Amino acid sequence: MTARPDHPTLAEATRVWARIAALSFGGPAGQIAVMHRVLVEEKRWLGDGRFLHALNFCMLLPGPEAQQLATYIGWLMHGVKGALVAGLLFILPGVVAIMGLSWIYAAYGQVGVVSALFFGLKAAVLAIVLQAVVRVGKRALRNGVMRGIAAASFLAIFALQVPFPLIIAVAALVGWAGAKAGLAAFRAGGGHSALGTAHVHDAETLLGEEAALPAFARRDALRAGLAALALWFLPVAVILILAPGSVFADIATYFSKLAVLTFGGAYAVLAWVAQAAVGTYGWLEPGEMLDGLGMAETTPGPLIMVLQFVGFMGALREAGWAQPYLAGTLGGLLTTWVTFAPCFAWIFLGAPYMEGLRRNMALSAALSAVTAAVVGVILNLALWFAVHVIWREVAQVSFGPLTMELPMPGSINWVAAGLSALAILAVFRLKLGMATVLAGAAGLGLALHLAGLV
Repeated sequence: MTARPDHPTLAEATRVWARIAALSFGGPAGQIAVMHRVLVEEKRWLGDGRFLHALNFCMLLPGPEAQQLATYIGWLMHGVKGALVAGLLFILPGVVAIMGLSWIYAAYGQVGVVSALFFGLKAAVLAIVLQAVVRVGKRALRNGVMRGIAAASFLAIFALQVPFPLIIAVAALVGWAGAKAGLAAFRAGGGHSALGTAHVHDAETLLGEEAALPAFARRDALRAGLAALALWFLPVAVILILAPGSVFADIATYFSKLAVLTFGGAYAVLAWVAQAAVGTYGWLEPGEMLDGLGMAETTPGPLIMVLQFVGFMGALREAGWAQPYLAGTLGGLLTTWVTFAPCFAWIFLGAPYMEGLRRNMALSAALSAVTAAVVGVILNLALWFAVHVIWREVAQVSFGPLTMELPMPGSINWVAAGLSALAILAVFRLKLGMATVLAGAAGLGLALHLAGLV
């Protein structure tokens, strides 16, 4: 048997978490793979069983699962301080990078060279979202019932304009009821399968096989969770009292609601954000939403960091301040605050009870149904992106209870269509990595601009 590694100090662990944060590109799948390689295979802080156990627990919570996984493992290693170090470091590079890019975009986004780079990124993002549909679908749509949930979810959001929270709530209820009824389609819980090539046994790692925790660890986690809830609600309450009806009040309340309902990953949530930010609040144009996702794809940190860009642009345009960039900065930081403060609260409040949660088969079945519904939601997002990338004009069409955004046939942008086709080919046929596809698409966008085609 391999000897267990020594327990690192918090300072040593901080350096490890900083390294993971610097490498956390490529969305949740890539970020989880990086954490597995470093924490399980290299450091052997925990084994495959504990790692996957923690990951499946994080899938039961609203919020970005990769960031919450880092927070939870940090808590296992060094308590509340370790959780804060791991969780904050995971998002810090993205906060800084997205804020800098938001300033550049607001100042120079219409400049030819910058616009051309984002033109190319839009095509790459479309291909990557389509890839997410396929990846999640392969894992989630295990039987006809799950495929039916996905189809119903797509129809509900695409043609019936059903709100995303209602879709998630109904899917969870269906999964829970199906498990309680003992239906075979709901027996296998959702979650991730094994990662990596060589299995690392829990007994050979620092944390071992046992999940028993001292009483003070549970007490400290509860206190930290309540503190995180207070830190979440306090700025929201202050803004609602001092600036009701302002764009900051809208940002605080909307993204707080989103933080409670962000099941299914960033791509699923972005379908709802796109509807609200573009259609309801008018903070962004459809193409700008794609540009923001391109920023998040090319910077470290959770993809949900795109919300900071949305908040930045909304406050920049709607605050009415004499210093719009200051308003945008505050709007972006407020968005990030109300997005991630709840993530820490869910981890601290739920972590001491994760063993019981994971054994709850009805809860696991609800997660499975939600994941299936998310496939339909992400497919809707992919089509929404495709319509706004490839066609210049879009019209809202109604047929009885059905209301859909459909492209105008004569407004197709053949350059954008061709670039999107190349990006899709690169992702699905050539199996190129995300960084290669994004860089290549941006480079082609610039080349097309220099050739006078965009």
